[in-house]
Amino acid sequence: MSVYLDFERPVAELDAKILELKAFSSSATTTVAIQDDVARLEQKAEAALRDLYTKLTPWQKAQVARHQDRPHALDYVAALIEDFTPLSGDRAFADDAAIVAGLGRFRGRSVCVLGQEKGSDTETRIKHNFGMARPEGYRKAVRLMEMAGRFGLPVVTLVDTAGAYPGIDAEERGQAEAIARSTDAGLSLGTPSVAVIIGEGGSGGAIAIATANRVLMLEHAIYSVISPEGAASILWRDSTRAQDAATNMKITAQDLKRLGVIDQIVPEPLGGAHRDRDDVFRSVGDAVEASLASLDGLPPEEIRRQRREKFLAIGRNL
Repeated sequence: MSVYLDFERPVAELDAKILELKAFSSSATTTVAIQDDVARLEQKAEAALRDLYTKLTPWQKAQVARHQDRPHALDYVAALIEDFTPLSGDRAFADDAAIVAGLGRFRGRSVCVLGQEKGSDTETRIKHNFGMARPEGYRKAVRLMEMAGRFGLPVVTLVDTAGAYPGIDAEERGQAEAIARSTDAGLSLGTPSVAVIIGEGGSGGAIAIATANRVLMLEHAIYSVISPEGAASILWRDSTRAQDAATNMKITAQDLKRLGVIDQIVPEPLGGAHRDRDDVFRSVGDAVEASLASLDGLPPEEIRRQRREKFLAIGRNL
């Protein structure tokens, strides 16, 4: 069954009526009138959904970005990457399942893939620590980016995290230093790189693998220096004001495109990426392919220069 967000309640009620009528029509002797009612309600539900999603507030977009059925990094890898070979460990302490990494083929070209995986059920969420990486995760990312540079492989990253793991053990192992080195590795990479914010891009935990030549963002994803709840707790000492924080922080793809933080908005199916996974996989694949093609043939020095200028330009024209 579909999981509806609070603001989608009108659509949920219409869908429930549609299911009820369909169930009744399967046992009824005369179904013509019922089928007409179903078609009319389906049109009404689609119109209601379209109306809701054309005027989402930033806080509602945050809810969509966090939807439990939204596709995660491993879903995109399975859909877009052929012959994916996962690579594990930071060669210093351990492997961190919050960051999935490996090599594969994307539409005919070999690539290095990095992604933050949140998990899709209780077991996998615990395994992947809800997408919140520890230092060894970022050191694994550095290891793979350096490998990609040595072998001339483009890097594709899938960003989806509430932020880096804030636990004591992570701090003891140098969380801030690991994030900084991962960010620097992304900026120093001599091969083309494309980052896609597929859900929630939170804080330095996100930027650590998002310092790319092209930063793409799904239409209903969010990207910010802190979560709305965290910002509300700091600014007003009241986490219930997260809605106010989300509005003021400019966390949506539309705001960030206007501010020059991201390069392209990737459209989502009506109602969010979780409603039509095949469609969103296709849209992301096309956008990544076009971004990589625009960087083909550039020497490493030019790739680094363009990337550096891109990030230095953020905020200049505000």
